[in-house]
Amino acid sequence: MPGLIAIVGRPNVGKSALFNRIAGRRIAIVHDQPGVTRDRVSAEVEWHGHPFTLVDTGGIGLLRGEKAGDVIARAALTQVELAIEAAHVIILVVNVQEGVVALDREAANRLRKSGKPVLVAVNKVDTDKAEANAPEFAELGFEKLFPVSAIHGERIEPLMDAALALLPVEEPRPETPADDAPAPEDAEAPLLRSDAPLKLAIVGRPNVGKSSIINALTESERVVVSPIPGTTRDSVDVPFDVITEGVRQSYVLIDTAGMRKTRRVDDSIEFFSVKRAEESIIRSDIVVLVLDAEAGITEQDKKVADKIVEARKACIVVVNKWDLMDEAVRKAREEEIERRNRKENRRGPKTMTTLSEFGGWVQEHLFFLDYAPVIFTSAKSGFNLERLLEAVRYVAAQLRQKIPTSILNRTLQDAVERRQPISSLGHRLKFFYATQVREAPPTFLLFVNRHELFSAQYKKYLGDQLRTAFGYEGCPLILVPKARPKTIEPVRKRRPHQPKDDQQQNRFRRRPKSNRRR
Repeated sequence: MPGLIAIVGRPNVGKSALFNRIAGRRIAIVHDQPGVTRDRVSAEVEWHGHPFTLVDTGGIGLLRGEKAGDVIARAALTQVELAIEAAHVIILVVNVQEGVVALDREAANRLRKSGKPVLVAVNKVDTDKAEANAPEFAELGFEKLFPVSAIHGERIEPLMDAALALLPVEEPRPETPADDAPAPEDAEAPLLRSDAPLKLAIVGRPNVGKSSIINALTESERVVVSPIPGTTRDSVDVPFDVITEGVRQSYVLIDTAGMRKTRRVDDSIEFFSVKRAEESIIRSDIVVLVLDAEAGITEQDKKVADKIVEARKACIVVVNKWDLMDEAVRKAREEEIERRNRKENRRGPKTMTTLSEFGGWVQEHLFFLDYAPVIFTSAKSGFNLERLLEAVRYVAAQLRQKIPTSILNRTLQDAVERRQPISSLGHRLKFFYATQVREAPPTFLLFVNRHELFSAQYKKYLGDQLRTAFGYEGCPLILVPKARPKTIEPVRKRRPHQPKDDQQQNRFRRRPKSNRRR
């Protein structure tokens, strides 16, 4: 986007409400409690035909030189500083109902040192009496004051007109040479870029390392990370580009709040955080389910996985924090090698010593998500993060493949002939025709004689046959059986039979006078 507008200010002045009002949709969580926003929440926004990037930030809640005992407060302040540094225009939000306070002056001092153009949005101006108090904020030292009401959407237009006028003018893109024009010898090969970035939702329980994975992939402190569960509240979209073999691939990493059990969600902020996470699953292309290697697979992990299955989304299972298990696994492997050298018989359950064995164990416990590949990573050490990106590219390619109709029908015909569904009435399934009607998720329409023969077990059998033939690793398969009508109603129908008495009455009915014989 050609410009970036950052919204800053002290806590609980309505920054997120103004952000949502300008964006035109509910993105950031709005709450009366101070300090709800912690990460930099960004959105690509268009205002009257002018596109730009809008960024919401956490509140500046510390005076100069004051130290915060809370690691989350320090990290949120760092995110504010990064937003100020990257912004072209800054909107300082203040509260007209509380007047000028010390934290407003502290925020104004920080912004003056940045050297960026600053517009002051005097928020919560809901009445004419409140508007009369707006000039009080001129003491902050900024020339342009704009009384607004973010909740009611009043007086936003003048503020945005002034902000857009300060954004840098987008330079016209150079014309692309014709395909047949000879390229200069010293020119670099152009990088291919996808028009629609792939959306990856990173979901899981609290404190499994979702934000750490995003920071490790982007090699930056893009989102707030702390050992305290529930650090992430908003769903944060992080644009991310990867160049592989001269091809630029664009992604949007969606950091989400940890999804706890419903009975443990004890406040409204966490309730909305979980709702944002569920919405992120729905709007994503691929969901990355993050597990904790040390905690194993818990009941809540299965519930999160069930939400992915209900949304019919492609999935990759990531077992994070593998660095905590690496030493124990290495020791178990050495003991297993020594046992084999001594040729001793195994006693007790089999010990898992390889990643493939652990992967099979994960798929066994998440049996309803067994089509998803399992990747073992460590965001702290960077272990296997490159393999995670390879899995994302592979699943995306599987998700977009289109099966030729002839090959699809041949595969399904062989599968039906090989195994017939169980019928209590002894009916036999006749398969007529199949076609792929959608790619993401892969959806197939099957024309058969009896759709009631398709049980959940038989659908899984046909799905496994399709996976064996075409792959579809990480992708859910949707089979829609449709019964062909047994008979076809004729277009022309016979006239209804008239009673004999009515026929005789019509025969001897008197003709009109004009037709009588003379």
